[in-house]
Amino acid sequence: MFLIIGYVIILLASLGTYAVHGSLAALWVPMEYLAIFGLMIGGFIAGNGPKAIKGTLGSLSLAVKGSKYNKALYVDLLALMFEILAKVRKEGLMSIENDIENPDSSPLFSKYPSVAADHHAVEFMTDYLRMMVGGNLNAFEIENLMDMEIETHHQEAHQAPHVVSKVADALPAFGIVVAVMGVVNVMGSVGQPPAVLGKMIGGALVGTFLGILVSYGFVAPIASQLEQKVEESGKIYQVIKVVLLASMNGYAPQVAVEFGRKVLYSTDRPGFTELEQEIKSRKG
Repeated sequence: MFLIIGYVIILLASLGTYAVHGSLAALWVPMEYLAIFGLMIGGFIAGNGPKAIKGTLGSLSLAVKGSKYNKALYVDLLALMFEILAKVRKEGLMSIENDIENPDSSPLFSKYPSVAADHHAVEFMTDYLRMMVGGNLNAFEIENLMDMEIETHHQEAHQAPHVVSKVADALPAFGIVVAVMGVVNVMGSVGQPPAVLGKMIGGALVGTFLGILVSYGFVAPIASQLEQKVEESGKIYQVIKVVLLASMNGYAPQVAVEFGRKVLYSTDRPGFTELEQEIKSRKG
């Protein structure tokens, strides 16, 4: 939503102010538009492999969607982890075997659909719970493994914003290429009347205008939105990590989830009393 609002403001600030003293028709040079967008698409395809292209195109919709990583989701996550750890503490590790092997049909996970819908986070959680069930674990080794997995996820998730950012960086140069092509065309028509030459020069400059406007006004904001979404999506893994490690180090479930609460951003972090009340209301 904010991306769309920003686009409207950009168009009003650029085209709207120009229309006050100039003709918008002068900016309509179809071949310049075709060249700019053709160069942009060609550079995107030439500079990336199939995985990067597919991943980037699949991620573009995230730029206009609101974030699902909010206080409500994290309250659900911490409440779920409390229930899992409380069950382990009361009934033993083997009691959660069915829950972690089949989270889709687990009564515990089904109580928290917002968490269950994040399949990557559920897989991350159940994989390490499975290791806990499987036998004796060295907490330091598990922490290193978690860090490496989180780093791998971080690198993969950053691919899309990185690719879009590179496209944005290239667009002003593509605009110059198109402008130079227009100037070359003008040089070949020096015998034309001044009015004709002026129109041709204006058309050539539209290429530079388009390259800069599309780059900084439209493509770069998408890269920025995707970057923010990536940073938000990584926090849930850190929460799961610290809660499980606290449990492995012998802390009670109430203390373990407090570790997770403290990791959260201040805007998404429930208060201690708020979380305690939520957990009490959801137990059963």
